[in-house]
Amino acid sequence: MTTRDLRPFGTLPVRTDGYRLGTPQRAGVLTVVPVFGPTYPGIVAPRSGIKLNQVAGYGNLELSNTGGAGLAIVPLHIGYIQDGAQNHALTRSAFLGAGQTLMFRDACCVQASQGGYLAEREQWFFVLPVELREAALASRGVAGYSKLWPAITALNNHYGLPGRGHLEQVLSRQRGKLTQFRSRLELSAGQIGALFFLGNRLAGIEICPDPQYFAELWMALACFAYGPAAWHDPVVEPTPEPFPVDTVDGLRQALRERRQAVVDEVHGWLASVAFGPAELVEEERYLDLTLSTVAGGAFGGQLVTDGDRLGYASMFARHLPGGTVAPEIV
Repeated sequence: MTTRDLRPFGTLPVRTDGYRLGTPQRAGVLTVVPVFGPTYPGIVAPRSGIKLNQVAGYGNLELSNTGGAGLAIVPLHIGYIQDGAQNHALTRSAFLGAGQTLMFRDACCVQASQGGYLAEREQWFFVLPVELREAALASRGVAGYSKLWPAITALNNHYGLPGRGHLEQVLSRQRGKLTQFRSRLELSAGQIGALFFLGNRLAGIEICPDPQYFAELWMALACFAYGPAAWHDPVVEPTPEPFPVDTVDGLRQALRERRQAVVDEVHGWLASVAFGPAELVEEERYLDLTLSTVAGGAFGGQLVTDGDRLGYASMFARHLPGGTVAPEIV
């Protein structure tokens, strides 16, 4: 794949020159296309540089930037699992300056009662399943810890699980199945992002400031943001027919042809994406950086830009099966 094939931002005023797409990888209905390209230095990575301090009552989640002198970009829709505490996810991204602590008062609880604890011995973080992200983003800035429970209930119903606002039915009880995507899909050296397809539909676009940031976010994206939809709708792979070759060189050529066929197929999927007219609505600034929300179009999400240079992007397809239709983001 070539640079010109990275066109995931439609009419948005961001540059995509310098980016290139890697070889697609597939696990069931989930196809991941690695993204390589220019980095944006000075941003701390989420696992090593952002700390969950406390959940101060329902709907209030406090984070700190502990990554030294760098700026932190909080990943969009990140959530935290704690032992013996109610667990929350964020509805938006944000900037955290070096040493800064910020209380997010528009976070959402992801368990509908005390009995819904996601109990684990160690903290770990996730990114909300893609079907929930439109509803979550639409509720940014709105206080109310229970605001995502209807969407979680709808998602559980879609998955054939008990209809209640408990996300642990997916994240914890299916964690063993979901984390298989970490081994079935390989993180590439130097990778700064990925396109995520569910079947032939582009479901998500994730671009990070640098390879370390993406590597620390990779499991949360592959296993928890996009893995649940792939787990729910698995593909029964047919037994592959033997290649009709009888030499090593023939086998190599057959493998090259198969890989190219997959690349061509994904090219076709990407070329057929209808992004629609969209614009960026500014949310906050930090020096020369702007955090914006994508308004309109077929994709929602948030971006960080320096002028028209991209520093971070997390975008998701609207109206996915199993998702809750959210009000238009304005």
